[in-house]
Amino acid sequence: MPGLITDILLSLDDRFLYFSNWLHGDIRQYDISNPQKPRLAGQIFLGGSIVKGGPVEVLEDQELKCQPEPLVVKGKRIPGGPQMIQLSLDGKRLYVTSSLYSAWDKQFYPDLIREGSVMLQIDVDTVNGGLKLNPNFLVDFGKEPLGPALAHELRYPGGDCSSDIWI
Repeated sequence: MPGLITDILLSLDDRFLYFSNWLHGDIRQYDISNPQKPRLAGQIFLGGSIVKGGPVEVLEDQELKCQPEPLVVKGKRIPGGPQMIQLSLDGKRLYVTSSLYSAWDKQFYPDLIREGSVMLQIDVDTVNGGLKLNPNFLVDFGKEPLGPALAHELRYPGGDCSSDIWI
């Protein structure tokens, strides 16, 4: 199963490149300070189709030693995969939502339709590279007053590193 990169961004200092791989379920951080030799500096799995017990069994993958465990945050198993990403201006917090497009969500992640999407926060090591889930941050759009919602695009208040205007 090929990956499906659904969002990509560059840190404000042009040192790190980030992308979300919605189908596989990971976010990757590459150190591109030497553009001729990008280096994988961080990777974190946030759900996706290749989790243990999920719909896809990985038979061979040079980069993956074993299928990742399903992600649980604050007692909730996270449905879907990482989709839209926004990086704070200081580059230390990466925010991610889990819904791509409702028709595709229905096909690949039916639990997402029933439970709603989420927003998570990833703490970023801006010195050495690396990504770590903030276990205390969860916005659960499944608990909306009118029922589960699918959050797609997000915007960091005051702008982020992909914005051209900052307040």
